[in-house]
Amino acid sequence: MRGAARALVLAAAALTTTGGCRRGASPPVAAASDGAAPSGEARPAARRVHRIDVHTHIGPDGIARAVRLMNEWGIDGAVNLSGMYPGPPRSMLETQLAAAAQSGGRIAVFMTPNFKLVRAIKNYGEAMAAELAEGQRLGARGLKITKGLGLGFPAPDGKHPLAVDDPGLDPLFERAGALGMPVAIHVGDPKAFWKPVSPDNERWDELRVHPEWAFNGPGLPSWQELYDAFERLVARHKKTTFIGVHFGNDPEDPDNVARMLDKHPNLYIDTAARVPEIGRHPQEKMRRFYAKYQDRVLFGTDTGIGPDDADMMYGSTGAEVPTRADEVRFFTSTWRYFETSDRQFESPTPIQGRWKIDGVGLPESILRKIYFENAARVLRWRPPGT
Repeated sequence: MRGAARALVLAAAALTTTGGCRRGASPPVAAASDGAAPSGEARPAARRVHRIDVHTHIGPDGIARAVRLMNEWGIDGAVNLSGMYPGPPRSMLETQLAAAAQSGGRIAVFMTPNFKLVRAIKNYGEAMAAELAEGQRLGARGLKITKGLGLGFPAPDGKHPLAVDDPGLDPLFERAGALGMPVAIHVGDPKAFWKPVSPDNERWDELRVHPEWAFNGPGLPSWQELYDAFERLVARHKKTTFIGVHFGNDPEDPDNVARMLDKHPNLYIDTAARVPEIGRHPQEKMRRFYAKYQDRVLFGTDTGIGPDDADMMYGSTGAEVPTRADEVRFFTSTWRYFETSDRQFESPTPIQGRWKIDGVGLPESILRKIYFENAARVLRWRPPGT
């Protein structure tokens, strides 16, 4: 994406990270409803399961490529979380909504708050709530909170990061609940990002390319402090639907995610950019997880999309420009994880760790919920033709 368009999406995804089949082939489909998928890559079949990708970042000039990717990889609808906020001087949300309209209704848009208001006015939460209502009037479907909350956006005094559960933001989250707008929230990052940046770090391949993703400097909260604030936020706003992105913001510990889901019925999770991590856990354990929480998990990828290869992100980015091979591996391995019981195959995003993953071979009844039905219900939105 070029110029202002590229800047728009980079700003929306600020402080966000990690986050096939051959061209023309039929898209992969779900496993048979009576059990796990057969061994091998996910294969075409007569009946395809619908999919909504609830976690993408699409530039205004990336719509054509987004639609091409959706067509090729069997995705019916996508949510662009890089909507930004409405109004002058740049009218960024309006720009993203106009671009999404070019998809024929297949791309929904979440807006993001204007955190500059925190230091500009006293009642910043109320001002953000008003912008949220305006964003919904314009067409936004939900609210995205980036990991800049807690790690980067300054508090009113400008001396420390604004807390994830800052009381001044309560009007914003309360309004989201009142408007029926789900809140997709990214808190923290992989736990390895809080450890020394060295070859001993299991995310070394990623951190050596992006040393700014390490959070072991002075004045920054610990991973646990951020997560505790996240839980307090979810607990305080019981009438607001939260989507904990990146597998509930804790893919390293499915037991903790399960605890959160059990304790907080207003919490959902997405799978974006965390298949490499959740694919490390024991196959049967994860099958049980998906069976128990089949109504609370939403499919997402964290794909970043612009018009050129250099603008693409398949769960994370490396030192080199992504290639067609990266695209094929990303989607093929993703379907393979959900739809087959294969063991020890390459993850969708190898830069996220030097390990193999195991598929969970979910039955079609669960795949339908995770791929589509849960998102359609939470978003109150269905792409055309589904």
